[in-house]
Amino acid sequence: MHFRSKRYKKDATAATKDQLPLTQAVEKIKNWASTKFNQTVECVVHLGIDARQADQAIRGSISLPHGIGKTLRVIAFCEGEDLEKAKEAGAMEAGGDELVKKVQDGWLDFDVAIAHPRMMSKVGKLGRVLGPQGKMPSPKSGTVTAQVAQAVKEYAAGKVEFRNDNGGNVHIPVGKLDFDVNKLEENISAFLDQIRKMRPSSAKGMYIKKICVSATMSPSVEVVTS
Repeated sequence: MHFRSKRYKKDATAATKDQLPLTQAVEKIKNWASTKFNQTVECVVHLGIDARQADQAIRGSISLPHGIGKTLRVIAFCEGEDLEKAKEAGAMEAGGDELVKKVQDGWLDFDVAIAHPRMMSKVGKLGRVLGPQGKMPSPKSGTVTAQVAQAVKEYAAGKVEFRNDNGGNVHIPVGKLDFDVNKLEENISAFLDQIRKMRPSSAKGMYIKKICVSATMSPSVEVVTS
């Protein structure tokens, strides 16, 4: 059984079961009792897709208007002149065979991995290591690209990857609790706009079924979907 703090139970008691406009939902999250650390605010969208069908998969990345309040640790699988460019752009590690081996040996102390297309024949062997971590480079998310330095710069600044789970849910961090209401609202709106643009042509019926926002240690608040 999950332990719930007194603060969480208090907030849960005050939570409404009604859908709220986005601004009100964000305000409610921010007005709930704060904790000693700056919580991450997340948005979860439940989609009317068949997650078993490859043509209905939702996967991509987005640079939110106000970032997520966190600098991501990025590594780059590349060679030649891209090495120094990647490091100058903010990569904590950049390399070829030696970096592949380091990761293969168990080093996973990073958030995002970028790879040049020429490196994928070597990086591909890391699928069993990086796949379960959600860190495997992919063209769909923009982490396999010839523009290595640009990708490193974007992800280090907080570009976010997302993909649906088996239940058709997509969730991402959209900022920190100390963000202004309007900044959180604009970040969430940008994410929702991106999701709407990605609607698969084969998806039938209602596409966005449910939207919820929450902080790390708060109950969730459901947002009006239309």
